[in-house]
Amino acid sequence: MSNISIVIAEDDHKIAEIQRRFIERIDGFEILGIAHTTIDAQDMIEVLEPDLLLLDIHFPEGNGLELLREIRRSKSTSDVILITAAKDVNSLTEALHSGVFDYILKPLVFDRLQTALHNFRDHSNKLQALENQSKKGLDQSTVDQLLPRNLLSQKNILNSNLPKGIDPLTLEKIRSIFSSSTSGHTAEQMGELVGSSRTTARRYLEYLVSNSELIADVSYGSVGRPERLYLRTSLND
Repeated sequence: MSNISIVIAEDDHKIAEIQRRFIERIDGFEILGIAHTTIDAQDMIEVLEPDLLLLDIHFPEGNGLELLREIRRSKSTSDVILITAAKDVNSLTEALHSGVFDYILKPLVFDRLQTALHNFRDHSNKLQALENQSKKGLDQSTVDQLLPRNLLSQKNILNSNLPKGIDPLTLEKIRSIFSSSTSGHTAEQMGELVGSSRTTARRYLEYLVSNSELIADVSYGSVGRPERLYLRTSLND
């Protein structure tokens, strides 16, 4: 499988260099060029025809969203991932309407970029496999495997931000237990339900308390020993 070709469009030379160094650490990708203006970026897209453009929004002489619209009008086959400091909803909405593959907020984190590029590579591989098949038409399951890439990306983002010692699968299991029950659970009870120690269960429960997904109350056991009882917050009802 050939490398996925990338053009970086970023007016800040230092940030562009950071992106370049990040990409060089990820196998399967190659940088064709770096553009510091939207005009240079448009020229590179037309001449080099990259698979992917990493695009900023704010440029001294132009706007990345305007370039994105022009790319779509020109029927370019290059996909776009926006890497920007623009946190307003309008920019995100316009980017999504224009068909960006992903939207990454600055400051850029290596793990977030790596996740986005891996998702793009997986998506490209699936499309290539379909093109190599016979003339057999698509079925819904195949389409569904291609379309949820943004949802999967969001899930990976959330998982990458979890603190050390919090496994996403165990966390989702605990969330599921609370969503199907109106009663509270102690750390010992939760440990038995998920097959972990009380100490491990408490770590997850306290994490959910810190996120305001649970609240903790005091419960007295049969021998009078106080225990923390964890319950869902009203926000989750």
